[in-house]
Amino acid sequence: MGTFEIKNNKSSKIKNSESSGWKARLTETTVGLFSHAPDPLEETFQYPDDPGLFGPESITWKIMGDVSSFIGGIRALLIQAAHPEVAAGVANHSTYRDDPLGRLSRTASYVTATAFGAMPEVEKSIKMVSSAHRPVVGTSSRGEKYSAGNPEMAAWVHNALIDSFLVSYQNFGPFLLKNEEADSYVYEQTNLGNLMKASPLPENAASLSCWLSENPKVGSSKEGAEAVSFLKKPPLPFFTRIAYKILFNAAVVTMPIELREAIGVNPKKGSKTAGNFLTKVLRYALGSSPAWAAALDRSGTKRPNGIRFRNTSGVTR
Repeated sequence: MGTFEIKNNKSSKIKNSESSGWKARLTETTVGLFSHAPDPLEETFQYPDDPGLFGPESITWKIMGDVSSFIGGIRALLIQAAHPEVAAGVANHSTYRDDPLGRLSRTASYVTATAFGAMPEVEKSIKMVSSAHRPVVGTSSRGEKYSAGNPEMAAWVHNALIDSFLVSYQNFGPFLLKNEEADSYVYEQTNLGNLMKASPLPENAASLSCWLSENPKVGSSKEGAEAVSFLKKPPLPFFTRIAYKILFNAAVVTMPIELREAIGVNPKKGSKTAGNFLTKVLRYALGSSPAWAAALDRSGTKRPNGIRFRNTSGVTR
């Protein structure tokens, strides 16, 4: 009997070691994708009790703290490609082809800083993005002028992000938000949209979805097609690419048909099931966003029960 217990304990230790091993590798690989830019919250603990733009009671922190935001980010980029002028601005003034991981990290830094940063970090991130967007002017392939400073173009980028993070959470998150919670999230995000000088800014989930899917500016373009082609097969390591493909297909299956048709993508059978499985694996391995935990710690708010974070108090990543 004693021998059996010793073997059983040894077996348990091996299983725990194997489990922690693959979790550590998955965490390292995932975090590595977003580590090509400085930590946007590296100074966040210099601002104690600062709730940031949204605060610990917001729906924003709940949505942005979940791994479903990975799908949301891909979906937002696909939707942005459905606006020919936005797609032209990205194609002609961005480094996504030459430095895809750098651009991914910088975009993630903006999202993280504005969602979870203290107000000085929010303002710094917005200032950096506004400065980078200032020279983004030109003419699209359909002959229309574009400017990243145009409120409608800024709104397309902003609203695509907000709708995508919400839809991805509703489809692949740990819980389904109530309608009023979804509307609260969209309304919260008008604060960020106003700081980015974006307009119009729908104030509830239904009007946001409608504004995107029925927008008269939606259309096909050479630049949009190039962006989608790149997003389908980005230069990633082999095993990362397998997981990415599942996330990509999950993003496509949640898009409105009008936007899918504009960029020429079609949902694949089983994409939602595969997306749900992978997000559960990622949630188990990664836990919730360390930026969310850092924001809670900075604001003096107790971390919620039942939600696991991989970072200890005082650590941002």
